[in-house]
Amino acid sequence: MGNAMQMNDSEYFEQRLEDQIRWYSSESSRCKVRYRGLRLTEIVAAAIIPLLSGMNNLLYGNWIIGGLGMLIAISAATGSLFKYHENWIQYRATSEALKHEKYLFLGRSSPYDGDNAFQVLVQRVELLISKENSNWTVAVKSEPKGTGRE
Repeated sequence: MGNAMQMNDSEYFEQRLEDQIRWYSSESSRCKVRYRGLRLTEIVAAAIIPLLSGMNNLLYGNWIIGGLGMLIAISAATGSLFKYHENWIQYRATSEALKHEKYLFLGRSSPYDGDNAFQVLVQRVELLISKENSNWTVAVKSEPKGTGRE
């Protein structure tokens, strides 16, 4: 029964390693787009405020300026709350580390140049994934209640 439960190299690659590389890469890209979108919103809104402030005859000018200020605050708070910048960097780093291990293994380079290369790969990949999961857990536990990430 022991052998029936084991994964071979190709199964592990497709079902675990490639899946995790795709997930971390996709999440990194998603966080990057959201981070940059929020930052761009802040920059554009902040640049428009002085322009509108100089227009004396602007109908509802104070309301528009106040709305832009509110938009800046909401964008900054949203980025901080969901940690898009931090997640973008961390997910990209994890994705690249997983790719690095994959290519070392495929090239049978150290530490994958021995007879137990597959076991070493599994241990190192699972360590990377576990480390990322631990970092996420610590980050979530350190956040105040009610932030939406629990």
